[in-house]
Amino acid sequence: MTTAKKLLTADDLLAMPDDGKRYELIRGELVAVPLTSHEHGRVAERFGRRIGNFAEERDLGHDVAADTGIHIEHNPDTVCAPDYGFISYERMAEPPPSRGYADVIPDLVLEVVSPNDRQAEIDAKTQMWLEAGVRLVLVAYPETREVYAHHDDGSVMRYGMGDTVVGDPVLPGFACPVDGIFAFGPRQG
Repeated sequence: MTTAKKLLTADDLLAMPDDGKRYELIRGELVAVPLTSHEHGRVAERFGRRIGNFAEERDLGHDVAADTGIHIEHNPDTVCAPDYGFISYERMAEPPPSRGYADVIPDLVLEVVSPNDRQAEIDAKTQMWLEAGVRLVLVAYPETREVYAHHDDGSVMRYGMGDTVVGDPVLPGFACPVDGIFAFGPRQG
């Protein structure tokens, strides 16, 4: 006789006591998410700040920082947290509830790859975001200093040092040099 594994819900995740660990809920199963490295956080902040500043200056929407749970699937529930997310006012015209996870899918998410991340996991999470309705998933690779832009139409663009990441069609006019995302130290000149 097999016993069915009890799947958790977004409410179960929200009600969990704080044990000092970070979790995501993937199709009802709890997944521990390890803390990230300094470089991971630096790249996520640097890239996210540029996107957020662009969107705020043009009053296009709002952004969410890492550890913000987004409820992207129901029955079984999936609650994930991108390293950075942008949600247009078209998708979220009203503020989300003060408690709980937003059910609004971001227009854009950024995922920064850590050295311990496996490519299969990165690909699966990227696909999960796209299937949920994210229009643009940016995946930044600090070790190789590359950014891959995965669009909801299935196209993928690779940006390396010397290239400029663009936000089309989610953020028309947004442009960010890859060098500026991965650079370290004081600016010269």
